[in-house]
Amino acid sequence: MPSAFEQFAMPLSLQGIGLLVFCLAGVAVIAMLARRELSRDLQARKALLDTAAALIDDARVSIGADGYPRLDGKSGGNRVSLEVVADSLVPRRLPQLWLKLTMLNPEAADSRQSGASIGVLARPFGTEFYSRVLGLPDTIVPPFAADFSLLARGRGVTAATVEKTGALFRTLFADPTLKEAVITPRGAGIVRRIAEGDRGAHVLYRQMRFPVASVPADLVRTALAELRLLNEALGHEADREPESIPA
Repeated sequence: MPSAFEQFAMPLSLQGIGLLVFCLAGVAVIAMLARRELSRDLQARKALLDTAAALIDDARVSIGADGYPRLDGKSGGNRVSLEVVADSLVPRRLPQLWLKLTMLNPEAADSRQSGASIGVLARPFGTEFYSRVLGLPDTIVPPFAADFSLLARGRGVTAATVEKTGALFRTLFADPTLKEAVITPRGAGIVRRIAEGDRGAHVLYRQMRFPVASVPADLVRTALAELRLLNEALGHEADREPESIPA
């Protein structure tokens, strides 16, 4: 009777070889399907700002390392950028797809450089890597009351700054898809939710799939109008040095 080692070393039977080949073929097929799925996902990501590009003058689209697009151009004479950001860092929450927009003022290089900065972040978790509000140094009292959590920060904020922006922030954040709004001396920025991730893909496969082919034109138009309002809110604070107020 052969020893255990000899049994292990014996050549595989035809049946065993067939089973091994079948398993290897199955792995190869799964890998091929996964590559195809990834390729389709990357192509879908690239098209997310195709509709928005038609609304922007001198539109230039670039693709980030994660496959999501960024659009740079002009709107109403102002330089703008639109960036698609996917976020899955919050535990027990479906992935979120955000649209991060920035609008610079033509005079950003001079008169408004000495003005105040103020921003509000809705429902903060502390994981918002895309947030500009988290980059501001001073925590302040939110300029309006809400039935959801708010984080407000600024630089050189005065009582007049809060008075001029409070009503506008309140109006903008009445829309639950608005995540962030910020005004700085160089211009304004907002972050809006595009879509929430597919539950099945996230729970079963830990993948981020979003039920949207392209960012809707209405969302882009609304966001650009909001950026103009934010840019105008503190336009006349530029010519004086601010006296900061405490949090």
